Amino acid sequence: MNRIKQFSVIADDLGNVLRFISFGTCVPLIVAVIFKEWDMIAPMALVPLILYLLGTIFLMFPENKREAKLSQALFSVAFVWLICAFVGAVPFWLGTGMPYIDSFFEAMSGWTDTGLTMIPDVDSTPYTLLFWRSLMQWLGGLGIVAFTVVMLSKTGLNPSRFYRSEGRSEAFMPSVVQQGLQMWKIYLILTGISVLFILISGVSLWDAINIAMVAIATGGFSVHSAGISYYANPLLEMLIIPVMIAGALPFKIYYLMYYKKKVSLFRDEQAWLLFFLIMAGFVVIATDLLLFNGLDGATAIREGIFMAVAGVTSTGFQISSPNTWAPVTVLFLVLLMFIGGSSGSTAGGIKLSRAALAYRGIVWWFKRSFVSGKVIVPFRYGGKIIPKADAEAEVSKNMLIIILYLLVIFFSAILIMHFEAPAVDTSNILFEIVSATCNNGISTGFVTPDMTPFSKLVFIFAMWIGRLEIMAVIVFFMGLIKGFEKSI
Repeated sequence: MNRIKQFSVIADDLGNVLRFISFGTCVPLIVAVIFKEWDMIAPMALVPLILYLLGTIFLMFPENKREAKLSQALFSVAFVWLICAFVGAVPFWLGTGMPYIDSFFEAMSGWTDTGLTMIPDVDSTPYTLLFWRSLMQWLGGLGIVAFTVVMLSKTGLNPSRFYRSEGRSEAFMPSVVQQGLQMWKIYLILTGISVLFILISGVSLWDAINIAMVAIATGGFSVHSAGISYYANPLLEMLIIPVMIAGALPFKIYYLMYYKKKVSLFRDEQAWLLFFLIMAGFVVIATDLLLFNGLDGATAIREGIFMAVAGVTSTGFQISSPNTWAPVTVLFLVLLMFIGGSSGSTAGGIKLSRAALAYRGIVWWFKRSFVSGKVIVPFRYGGKIIPKADAEAEVSKNMLIIILYLLVIFFSAILIMHFEAPAVDTSNILFEIVSATCNNGISTGFVTPDMTPFSKLVFIFAMWIGRLEIMAVIVFFMGLIKGFEKSI
C-alpha cells in the first residue's frame, strides 16, 4: 500500500480534529475586540482559518475504510500537535515581528504546557497574544486530542487508541468518549472555581482568568515579564498553590468524589505520592534556602512551598530563581521536575504512576534475586497480583519509557552545549532541558531569544517529545520514513 493510501486511513479523522480545534482558537478574537486591538484581528484570525483549511484538505483525501493501526494513531497524535504549534506561531510572527523560530518555540511551549518563553517583554505584548498563550496552555493541558475525543465516536479511527496515544492511559470510565466528556466538564468547573479563588487575592479579573487557566493546566505562562513575582502578593501565591495541585491530581478522583460519592483522595496512590513529594520538597528546599542562601524563615517557607509545588506539578510559575540556589537544592528540584504529577492529569514529567511502578519493579527484581528460582514472588499492583509474564512486560515497558526520557535529556544537552558558547554553565543547560522535556517551564534564565536557532530547535523537539511521552514522536518519524506496513 503506497503512502497516500496509508495516510488516507487517518486523513478523515485528522481533518475533523483540525476543523474542530479551529473553532476553539477563535476565542482570542473576542479579546482583540474587547481591548480594541484591531491590528491583531488579522494575525489571530489566520489560526482558525489555516487549521480549518488544512482540515478541509485532509477531508478531501480518498476515503479509506480500513481500521487504523496503533502506529497510525500515534502518528496522528504527534502530527496534530506539530501542526497546532506551526500554526499557533503565526500570530506571534505577524503580530509582533518575532522571528518565526521564536514564534514556533512560543507556540510549542504553549501547546505542550511548558511555559518557557521567547518573548523579551511580556508586559508590552498585546492582550490578544497574552490570552492566546494562556488558551494554548489551557487547551494543551488536558490535551488536544482530549479536546476533540467526544466527537471522534462518529469517525473511523478507534477513539480509544487515538486518545491513549496522547499518553492518557488513566481510565475511569469504560467509554473513552464519555471519559473525555467528563474530563472536560471537570476541567471547566475547576477552571471556574480557580478564577473565583484567585480573585480573593485582589488581582484584576483579567489577571485572575489568565492565572487560573495556566495554573489549572499546570502551564506557567504569565501576563507579566516578572511572572508571579510581579504582584508581590503572598496571598496570591498561597492561593495559586491549591490550583496547581488540583491540576496535577488524577481527574478520576474528581469523578469518583462527585459522581460516585467516594472520597478517595488519600486512597489513590498517585495522590498521596504527590502530597508526599510536595512535603519532602518543601522541607528540603526551605531548609536549604535557610542554610545556604541565608533567607529569613518566613521567606524561606514561602518560597520553599511554592517552588516545591511548582516543581512537582510541572507548573512553570516561580517566585525564586534556581540560578541563585545552592547546586544541591537545584538538583533536588530537578528530581521533582523529572517525576512530575499524576497520570490522567494536566501535569508533565514521567508521571507518579510510572515512578511508583519503577520502584515496585526494582523491589520485585531484588526479591526474586535472593530466593530460589522455584519460589514464586508475587507482583502486586493496584491491589491485585499480576501474573509474572504480564508484570515483566509492564515493568520493562515502563523502564523503557524512563530510559528514553533520560536519553532525550542527555543527547539534547550535548547538542545544546555544542551550539552555545563553551563558557555556558553546564548545570543551567541540564536544568533547562529537564524543564523542557518534562514540560515544566521553571527557568534559570538560560532560555532567551539570544540562543542559536539550533538550540531553539532542540528545545522545541524536547517539549514536543516530552509532552507525547516519546513513543508517538518516534512512531511519527518512523511513519514518515518507512510507512505503516509493519504494525507498531
